Amino acid sequence: MDKNKIIGFSLIGVVLVAFWFLNKPSEEQLQAQEKARVEAEQKAKAQHDADSINAVLKKQQLADMKAAAAKDSTTLFFSHLTPDSAAAKTVTIKNKNVEVTINTQGGTPASVKMLNGYKDFKQNDVKLLSKSQMALELRNAKNERIMLSDLYFTPVDQTDSTVTMRLYADADNTHTLDITYRLHPDSYMTTFTVKASNMAQYLSSSDKSLYIDWQDSCLQQEKGYKFESRYATLTYKEKDDDTDNLSQTSTDEKVQEDDDPALDWVAFKDQFFSCVLVGQNDFTHYTLKSEPQAVESQVLKTYSAYMQTKFDPTGKDVTTMQLYTGPNDFHTLQDHNALSTSKKDLELEDLIYFGWPLVKWINRFFILYVFEWLTSWGLPMGIVLLLLTILVKVIVYPATKKSFMSSARMRVLKPKVDALNQKYPNKEDAMKKQQEMMGLYKEYGVSPMGGCLPMLIQMPIFIALFNFVPNAIQLRGQSFLWADDLSSYDELINWGTDIPLLGDHLSIFCLLFCVTNIINTIISMRQQNNQMSSEQQGQMKMMRYMMYAMPVMFFFMFNDYSSGLCYYYFLSGLTSILIMWFLRKTTDDKKLLAQLEAYREAHKNDPKKLSGMAARLEAMQKQQEMMRQMQGQQRKR
Repeated sequence: MDKNKIIGFSLIGVVLVAFWFLNKPSEEQLQAQEKARVEAEQKAKAQHDADSINAVLKKQQLADMKAAAAKDSTTLFFSHLTPDSAAAKTVTIKNKNVEVTINTQGGTPASVKMLNGYKDFKQNDVKLLSKSQMALELRNAKNERIMLSDLYFTPVDQTDSTVTMRLYADADNTHTLDITYRLHPDSYMTTFTVKASNMAQYLSSSDKSLYIDWQDSCLQQEKGYKFESRYATLTYKEKDDDTDNLSQTSTDEKVQEDDDPALDWVAFKDQFFSCVLVGQNDFTHYTLKSEPQAVESQVLKTYSAYMQTKFDPTGKDVTTMQLYTGPNDFHTLQDHNALSTSKKDLELEDLIYFGWPLVKWINRFFILYVFEWLTSWGLPMGIVLLLLTILVKVIVYPATKKSFMSSARMRVLKPKVDALNQKYPNKEDAMKKQQEMMGLYKEYGVSPMGGCLPMLIQMPIFIALFNFVPNAIQLRGQSFLWADDLSSYDELINWGTDIPLLGDHLSIFCLLFCVTNIINTIISMRQQNNQMSSEQQGQMKMMRYMMYAMPVMFFFMFNDYSSGLCYYYFLSGLTSILIMWFLRKTTDDKKLLAQLEAYREAHKNDPKKLSGMAARLEAMQKQQEMMRQMQGQQRKR
């Protein structure tokens, strides 16, 4: 056993053993698991049977088309219904980043393989679109459907990075339909065009649309299925507007309504990779759908997008689309905007969700650049997260200290607050007691709300990193201590059986995060107790229980989260403990009380006015007292 594992085991010790025995599934839970497994198998079998029936029907439909075509050799693209070989062939184009495989049946991409070192959780090269079907459709002169997915294209003019997939309308080979692919150098972007040559007499002059039916099964690429699934979503960009997405957790569908804008692009996205179909012309009449799948299938979601774009049957104008198949890296996506064949600002970088507007800007213009700067040093990612934590704590330290000092001032004034509680022990005197208490705070220049604002300032950064770390592709595959991949959960302990609410493993970084959270809660509760009266402490009893319960809830929530995120939160909690210890050691309560007494003496003729929330609270108390007095006078009458 190496030292990293020894470190991990020593950190969990008896806690792990106790947790294991306390959380063994009951007989009822085991029966529920077995029932769920059987239902999943039945659903998978039903889907397989349905797929088989559909395949038979499609095969019969194609056979019928061929039989009809055999009777009428003038059928459009007759020769492409009966290929030389019964099996479809593939052709490939590639650059140093990706290899795009195109199927001769249908003439559309069959798969895309990453060539620059990206591996899935099984250590195979990452493949995208391997379960995809992109069917293109036109209308003929009789306004009948031409299903290009049923036709076999002939590859022509092929080079390493380009190929044209061609259909011949008749025997003289002068009437053609071409789909030409060009893979841009050193990129993940493929531009493809659909062009008709001398086809005006064959194609509909009234229906100038190319119909696109794109379906894909988003395969699991990362070890943590549940965590990856949270970030897998069908995303789209509306014309002259922002990006949006379908639900990550449930089946969702969007159908274009009359007042809905057209789309610039549609993306089938997982946590770290995306397949984005971009239209030079708008995508209209669209229907988008996303459906989550069972864990056992190793398919995160099934996506579908049915839409239309402009097509010129005369061949004067070509229909141009682009396909981005690559990583969800902010700057990579941003760079690919420049490859757009239209004048549109694609804003592909918005595929990475950095949070709500305020949080988003913190991530995009601060956290991202600091993280990349630290990463450029070539340090292990665990050290990068450590330095990021320290830097963030240094930045928020003034607010942390201000919050602490506000609590410390309240603490040293506690004896005077206790004296007021003894002076007004009855409930009917509560308003007088509150007014005198606010007057006391004014005399000493202390605001009871002074510790709230600094804490609120820190929250956006805390939330920003919650959104940033799981989207940082730089953490993918990076190991640190016992974690073999900081973008997924660490599983030093894995018992192979799924336990409700917990899963099949124990994340040590998650456990450490929760332990430091409990310690910070204890410190926070002690600070509050030191500045509250006994009566207030009694009122806060239920709140304390809730605060202590939160770390336990966090454990079940974060056990399957990325180890990098749990590691960051552990470091953040640990540094918070050290900062609180340092501030407590360097704060002399006697000197602080003397400073407050000196302030009171210096400002006894012009006491400090409360501001902000404290002032509003005082005003509300005065208003309530006035109302109480008026009600008392009315009762006497």
